Amino acid sequence: MKEETLDIFDDKGQWIGTEARSEVHRLGLWHQTFHCWIYRREKERVYLLFQKRHPQKDTSPNKLDITSAGHLLAGEGPRDGVRELEEELGLAVSYESLQHIGVIRDVSGEPGIVDREICHVYGYESDQPLEAYQIQQEELTGLLWIRLDELMRLLNGEISSVRASGFVCDEDGSVSGVSQEVGMADLVAHEKSYYQTVFKAIRKLADTS
Repeated sequence: MKEETLDIFDDKGQWIGTEARSEVHRLGLWHQTFHCWIYRREKERVYLLFQKRHPQKDTSPNKLDITSAGHLLAGEGPRDGVRELEEELGLAVSYESLQHIGVIRDVSGEPGIVDREICHVYGYESDQPLEAYQIQQEELTGLLWIRLDELMRLLNGEISSVRASGFVCDEDGSVSGVSQEVGMADLVAHEKSYYQTVFKAIRKLADTS
């Protein structure tokens, strides 16, 4: 399979060319991604939906992450990223139905990888039951809801864990319901400022929608 080619940018956000995905991560080059956080409301409570990343992913295997996310390929813009929702979750929605949160820079790293992302971030409210999602099992192995207010307390160090509830898929494809305690170490290590911006924005969206 041909490797993905990504647009790359300088520190000021100016386009400087294209590069193979592996080199982008090896060299720590700025590139664009699409992020969509699905949320739902239950009376006064707001819940965020996390995906559990596949154990074979090259970055952050088995961690809980943004509901749906992916790289924007060379020549693509944020509108093209909506495909990730259908590919990963079987959820066909229009770009216009998404709620724009903003463009957030996020830097994370693992051995041999420096991931510098210019993230185009969106919210999407949905009360679709989890069993209706059709997940791309090559990319993720489960979906779990976490209360937003508890996530904010976790991020601020007020509590050490939160309750995550949903389902995971076993290697044989069977689905199991789960309810477990997770801490910050179980989440993908996005920058604290990234999570703060997203959580505040989702809270505002839920309050005004």
